[in-house]
Amino acid sequence: MGIAKIVATRGTCDRLQVGAVLVKDRRIIATGYNGAPPGMPHCDGEGGHQMENGHCIRTVHAEENSLLQAAVMGSMSTVGATVYTTHSPCHHCFKALAVAGVTRIVAGADYQSPAVVEARKYAKIVLDYYQPSPEWAGRLAEAFKAPIENYVSKA
Repeated sequence: MGIAKIVATRGTCDRLQVGAVLVKDRRIIATGYNGAPPGMPHCDGEGGHQMENGHCIRTVHAEENSLLQAAVMGSMSTVGATVYTTHSPCHHCFKALAVAGVTRIVAGADYQSPAVVEARKYAKIVLDYYQPSPEWAGRLAEAFKAPIENYVSKA
């Protein structure tokens, strides 16, 4: 989860920075963060937010970007993979993860919609919430010179 939080800092949509790390067989196969597609204007720059129904649609979400990176880079199959993400996925990303064969999501914070709760009834994806041990949270906080609250789940 620490790696997902670091990856999130690359996000270019300042409404919410999210990071995702795809792991299979205990190896990182791809990472993703929320940001505009290559060559397109970013939210935190000249582009600003492109809002539709209360959501910024300019960005590609972190979970989807991690799946796309795996495809573009030709890394190993995502079937049976786990994704560590700083926030639980939106409905669109949940569907993409299901299609890609991801079997487990480990989320640092809750950002669920009723549609994701309903979809989980049918998809064979386990959703867990990350709860670091106090010792590990303290080590992360010390290493990154940040308050320990940054590393303790609020879910």
